[in-house]
Amino acid sequence: MSLSSKSEPTRFDDTVKHPCWREAMNHEIEALIMDRTWDVVHTPPHVRPIGCKWVYKIKRLPDGSVERYKARLVAKGFSQIEGVDYFETFSHVVKMSTIRVVLALASINR
Repeated sequence: MSLSSKSEPTRFDDTVKHPCWREAMNHEIEALIMDRTWDVVHTPPHVRPIGCKWVYKIKRLPDGSVERYKARLVAKGFSQIEGVDYFETFSHVVKMSTIRVVLALASINR
């Protein structure tokens, strides 16, 4: 895949050579740091760390021109084994529609 034709790259080696993709990766790293997504810690010898990879996407305007280059750093969670790397998963997820329903019910039943 050639980057000159504005296609989405799949390899880090291809993207690191281009300033537009380096800038997109820098924005992603800055956002992760601002959101305090992780802490740097020493890995115990018996722990196998999860790898990560870059995913690239070109965001386009309705006329097909490039709006921006987007890079996301994602964890390779598929490499984990249940019972070895983790025992259970739980994630708090709240949707805005759920909050609206709760607030509406609270205001009705005051």
